[in-house]
Amino acid sequence: MAELTPQEQLNRLRSSIDNIDSALIHMLAERFRCTQAVGELKAEHQMPASDPDREKRQVARLRALAEDAQLDPAFAEKWFNFVVAEVIQHHVTLAEAREA
Repeated sequence: MAELTPQEQLNRLRSSIDNIDSALIHMLAERFRCTQAVGELKAEHQMPASDPDREKRQVARLRALAEDAQLDPAFAEKWFNFVVAEVIQHHVTLAEAREA
């Protein structure tokens, strides 16, 4: 079998990256569906939009997972903080809508 050219190798790698990106988007969408349900529950029961203790536990857990996966733990934490900020905003919006 002939060896792949550098361009063919690049195309294969990029195809894999595209597949992974697609999976990540679908998983992120599912995560937001779950956090939406959490936000609705919190709003219904007048619970705070943010849970700093849980967030701290999650950061520690995700940093450990990142280390095990040979991913930069600081990057994992940045990603989590970015996502959580969006989730909290959704929760605040849900709570405000219930109050109106």
